[in-house]
Amino acid sequence: MRGRIMMWVAFAAVHVIVGWLGWVLPNQPMGDVYLVYEPWSTAALRGRDIVGITEPWVYPHLALAPMMLTHALAWLGGYTQAWAVLVTLCDAAAFRLLLGDGRSRGRRAAARFWLAFVLLLGPVGMYRIDAVTVPLAIAGLLWLARRPMAASALLAAGAWIKVWPAALLAAAFVAVRRRLDIVAGALVTSAVVAGAVVLAGGAAHLLGFVTAQTDRGLQLEAPVSSVYLWGAVLDVDGWWLFYDEDILTFQVTGPHVDIVIAAMTPALALAAGAILLLGAVKARRGAPVVRLLPPLALALVVALIALNKVGSPQFHDWLIAPLVLWIVLDRRRARPLAALALLSAALTQVVYPLLYGELLAAQPVAAAALTARNLVLVVLLFWAVVRVARVPVRLRRDAPVVSVP
Repeated sequence: MRGRIMMWVAFAAVHVIVGWLGWVLPNQPMGDVYLVYEPWSTAALRGRDIVGITEPWVYPHLALAPMMLTHALAWLGGYTQAWAVLVTLCDAAAFRLLLGDGRSRGRRAAARFWLAFVLLLGPVGMYRIDAVTVPLAIAGLLWLARRPMAASALLAAGAWIKVWPAALLAAAFVAVRRRLDIVAGALVTSAVVAGAVVLAGGAAHLLGFVTAQTDRGLQLEAPVSSVYLWGAVLDVDGWWLFYDEDILTFQVTGPHVDIVIAAMTPALALAAGAILLLGAVKARRGAPVVRLLPPLALALVVALIALNKVGSPQFHDWLIAPLVLWIVLDRRRARPLAALALLSAALTQVVYPLLYGELLAAQPVAAAALTARNLVLVVLLFWAVVRVARVPVRLRRDAPVVSVP
């Protein structure tokens, strides 16, 4: 009992500290909340322009729901404070599910990892829409063994907020035997969301978030942008950073950048397909679910970050759920990759918000910190894929499935 109380004290302390850091650190790490989420949701509540319905939007449609729900908590001190409270409440629900009765050492270790990651990543992990998807993804992964349809529905809901939980759904479909339940849960959720969008008059923008992403350039923080970043640092003619006012991000440009932009989406798709194929081969040969699912889910998620032409720092939130599951199931094998993820989170906070001003000025120290972070991501991706490749297989198809402890 005392151990559980201490875990909840740590949970509260971490969320208070990270929420407070959003107000005191430089470069407005909580800026998206009041500069973007609040105006979008306010317009929707007042019946004016509704993103994703009356106009195209960069996010899937369900992302508007937590933005609008935050207004119900604004009496606590304003919209931004209400957002931090909403994220904390969502995290608390998943944290309670994760801890369970507090007796499992694996679950306690996973909870400690989650809190450490939140603290090291800093306020950008809380003050972005990605934060809402983390507890959904954790709950979905923990429920996969015993409630696969409900788990799939949760993961699909997360994907309709921010696309990345679709990678967890794909990993689950490959690794978990009850595939019909996985498909059914995702289809029901998607049908409800799509039906609501169509009935609201947004059929023309139903998949607008997909085309909005494919048309984007190279974001400054993306690993693929490192070469162009260093060209700007070295003041090479034709290499520079600029602000895209349409999508509100800093990007890089230089020689042959259009070719690189065009190549990144197919490269990401090919890498994800290859990882899924490797997982499918392992599953078909009888790899245990508890050994295959965590590294497969992690490899897919890291691929979505490391090979993405959009490199927003909040993408690191995505690493939490697959590593939480892996630590719950096998903390010994998960430990080195979790440590690498924590290092990547810490470097991300160093880059944004701490050194972001220097990064925009193409200063070498900030560029070196970002490059180091990107190299850690590449190593994490390689290591996760190797772990998938090394998952043991067995020929007996009737071997029991081990559930989440």
